[in-house]
Amino acid sequence: MKYLFLFTIAILFSLGSAEAQFSNNPFPDVNLKTLDGKVVNTSAFTSNGKITIVSFWATWCTPCKIELDAFHEYYEGWAEKYNLQILAITIDDARTFRKVPAEVKSKGWKFDILADVKQELQQMLNFQTIPQTFLLNEKGEIVYAHNGYNAGDELELEKKVAALSGK
Repeated sequence: MKYLFLFTIAILFSLGSAEAQFSNNPFPDVNLKTLDGKVVNTSAFTSNGKITIVSFWATWCTPCKIELDAFHEYYEGWAEKYNLQILAITIDDARTFRKVPAEVKSKGWKFDILADVKQELQQMLNFQTIPQTFLLNEKGEIVYAHNGYNAGDELELEKKVAALSGK
């Protein structure tokens, strides 16, 4: 029984808040590709003085696409109200990446889409589960992280964005 209790405590601590794991760490500067094949460094998005939501997703991940659809619904209002941008980074590999432009077009997503085809950024940030969402402050520091998606998560994220922006 003692070992079960200790095991449970260890699991709870290992699952602990992703906020603690990532909090106030600068988002890595990495070269990724846009959908049209141009190379861009993540710092172009993380050092422009905007609050940034970074969402890692893939075409085969249904919860990812549902989350990005929810973000799309609020994006224009959030961008204006909070000086916010959304950066959706696909981790589709070279084989499945071919589906990404059509998926983005069919969804009508207006935010920036980048590709981490070799999952280098994913490895740097050390996460396995998608969707994986990071909230960055105006300095490009990670202030919140969350994985998975449940309906309403976007509203909880907006509360964090509002607090971060002082609104």
